[in-house]
Amino acid sequence: MNRTPPLGEQQPTSSAVPGQDLWSTHNAASAQAPGWERELLERLAFASLREQRAARRWRIGMRLLWLTLFIAGLWWLGRESVGSSPSSPHTAVVEIKGEIASGANASAEAINSAMRAALQDSGSRALVLLINSPGGSPVQAGMITDEIVRLKALHQKPVYAVVEESCASAAYYIASAADAIFVDKASIVGSIGVLMDGFGFTDAMQKLGVERRLLTAGDNKGLLDPFSPLSESQRQHAQTMLNQIHQQFIDVVQRGRGERLQSSDEIFSGLFWTGEQAITLGLADKLGSLDSVARDIVQTEEIIDYTRRDNVAERLAKRFGAAFAESAVRTGSQALGVQLR
Repeated sequence: MNRTPPLGEQQPTSSAVPGQDLWSTHNAASAQAPGWERELLERLAFASLREQRAARRWRIGMRLLWLTLFIAGLWWLGRESVGSSPSSPHTAVVEIKGEIASGANASAEAINSAMRAALQDSGSRALVLLINSPGGSPVQAGMITDEIVRLKALHQKPVYAVVEESCASAAYYIASAADAIFVDKASIVGSIGVLMDGFGFTDAMQKLGVERRLLTAGDNKGLLDPFSPLSESQRQHAQTMLNQIHQQFIDVVQRGRGERLQSSDEIFSGLFWTGEQAITLGLADKLGSLDSVARDIVQTEEIIDYTRRDNVAERLAKRFGAAFAESAVRTGSQALGVQLR
C-alpha cells in the first residue's frame, strides 16, 4: 500500500538542471562546512576555463589547417601556372634581370629551366632573352651560355637577346651566345672584364697600434685578408687567375659575335658603351625592343613569358626564414668571389 510521506519528508528525485551533480555532492554535510560556497564557485570557474581553452585550441587548430591548405593550393597553382604547352604560334620570352648569381632570380638554375620549357614548347617560334642586368658570377653566366648553345642545336630555333637599360659583364657574356642582340640607343652595353675587389687596412692598423692575429695552416691561406699585407707573389697569383677568366670571357664573345665584332683592343678593356656605339663596334646588331622583335623578326606578335618566378607560397616561405639563410650564405660566399661587372 502506498503511503504518503509525512509533511517535511522529501523523496530524492533526479534532475537535469546544470550543476545539479556538483550541488548534490555538497549535501547537508557540505553545507555545514564553512566556505563551501566558495569551493563550489571555484570548481565551476575552473570547469568553464577548461572548456574555453579546449574551444580556443580547436579554433586555432582549424585555422592552421585551413591556412596550410590555402598555401598548398597556391603552391600547386604556381607549379601548374606554366601548364601544358600552348599550341598556337608565339614568341617565347625569358627575363634576365638583376644580379646573375646562384640563388638569385637570374641564376643558372632558374634561367636554364625556363629556356628549356620555352624551346620545348611546340608553339614557340623563337626565344627572346629580355636582359637588364649589371652582371654577376662568371660561373653562372658560363652555365647559361653553354645551355643556350645546346638548346639552339637541339631545337633548331633562334635565340635573340633584347637589352633594356643595361647588358654588362656577365649579362653580355650570356647575350653574346644569342643569334642577334637588339638594344635601345641609350642602353649600356659591354664592360667585358673581370674584377676582384676588397679593402686593405694594414697602414691604418699600424697607426692605431692594432695587431692582427691570424693563424693559418698554409702560407697563402690568408690571401686577400683585408687586415694582412698582400705579398707580390699573392698579387701575381690573383692577377693570373683574373687574366684566365678574362680570356675565357673574350673567347666566348669572339665565338658568339664572330666577324661582326670590330677589331679593337678597347672592346675587351672593361669599357662600356651606349646602344648606338655598341652597334658600331659590333657588340650589338640593331635597335629594337621585345615587341618589335616579336613583330618584325619572329613575326609572331603573341608573346608568352616563361620566366621562372616564385609563387606566393614560396615567397612566404622565404620571407619567414629561408630567404634570410640564403642571403647569409650568399653574402659569405661572395665576400671573395670573382665578379663580371
